[in-house]
Amino acid sequence: MEGLNWKELEQIPIPEGLEERLSAKIDEWEKDTLSPTLPRNGEGDHPESLSLRSKPNGSPHNGGDVRRTERVFPWLAIAASVALVFGVGYYFLNNNEEKVNLAEQDTYQDPVVAQQEAEKALNLLAYNLNKGMGQMKKAKAISDHTEMTLNKQLNILK
Repeated sequence: MEGLNWKELEQIPIPEGLEERLSAKIDEWEKDTLSPTLPRNGEGDHPESLSLRSKPNGSPHNGGDVRRTERVFPWLAIAASVALVFGVGYYFLNNNEEKVNLAEQDTYQDPVVAQQEAEKALNLLAYNLNKGMGQMKKAKAISDHTEMTLNKQLNILK
């Protein structure tokens, strides 16, 4: 605002009738917002402003009554919110039942059976780890042999 030259702005000519047209448009907007039940294409509308509201099929995209969609939209939002709340509630109610069933299937009623199953699982783990360690020993032996051969060849080249 500090960079504006007010004297230059005051010298710009204002088109004739601009103030009257702006006043009429503001009055029209106030009338529309104060009385939402009045039809939009009443007296005083200019042909330019009728272009969005005077199409015969009533579709808002083709110039139908925009007020109708303005009244329906809040109800659609409320209905969508209610559907969302019910959907989320239904999901969580059914999801909790499945978790309870899975928890019951994973436990043992008899501690002896639970101990035997744990021992079987740990023995299987130990067997596979020992098997992997055996493979590692073989790989280490091959790696050592390769390194020794490579070092011999490099010493010969020096």
